[in-house]
Amino acid sequence: MSYVGKNIRKIRTVKKLSQAAFAELFGLARPSVGAYEEGRSEPKMETLIQIAQHFGLSVDLLLTKELTVNELYHFDIYQKEALPAPTAQPAARADQQPSVTPFVPAARLLEYIVQHHSAAFLDALPPLTFPHSLGPATRAFEIVGAEMQHQQQGLRHQDVILCRRVDLAAPNLRVQRIYAFVTQSKLLVRRLSERLSDTRLRLRADNPDYGSEEFALDQALEIWEVKAVFTTHLRPPSTMEERLTRLERQVEELLARLGEQED
Repeated sequence: MSYVGKNIRKIRTVKKLSQAAFAELFGLARPSVGAYEEGRSEPKMETLIQIAQHFGLSVDLLLTKELTVNELYHFDIYQKEALPAPTAQPAARADQQPSVTPFVPAARLLEYIVQHHSAAFLDALPPLTFPHSLGPATRAFEIVGAEMQHQQQGLRHQDVILCRRVDLAAPNLRVQRIYAFVTQSKLLVRRLSERLSDTRLRLRADNPDYGSEEFALDQALEIWEVKAVFTTHLRPPSTMEERLTRLERQVEELLARLGEQED
């Protein structure tokens, strides 16, 4: 008898993953995950290997033993940090060095959602070195979409935001600041519009086409305050700047003509 379906369900429970998020992580259709969990079908061997490797389990355990949640908490899936090797001065992790920030590209966001507690995964992310003094708990995320862009201002598609961690136990969130909320299915970057209660927020996009939305704090796996943005887009001058530039040019031309007449 195979226990893979029950184990997949428990893995999703521990990692707070929806069936859709789990399916996308391994290139599956969402109904397939439901079929596995209900025992109507089983994953192919290559899929089993991917799942086992991803969560630090063995294929044998997935197939032959119904794992308890407590047991899963002792495998890599819980992603407790391993004890450091007995060396004189162990190397610091990337996210423990003040100027080194792990970068989460859009293509690896789902991996990050699943493994955001894994020291090994964080160390394997591309490190970015920024001139900042935000402390060791920083992340850099790639922006996807134009929800936070308005009239050539704000966060553009593929911009990189530099963020500082917010303590989930006592989130000190300020109105009008921009935050990145890591949920079990996406990265939500929004401006805090209003604190509705201790557990609910009203968030808004800077692009008025997207409006505002309510957000429950218990949806957040992590919260990061956006402190800086790095972009490859050069901002065009505003209409006022264009007029001032034109006026300066006209004054320069006028002064040059006056100088010619005096000569």
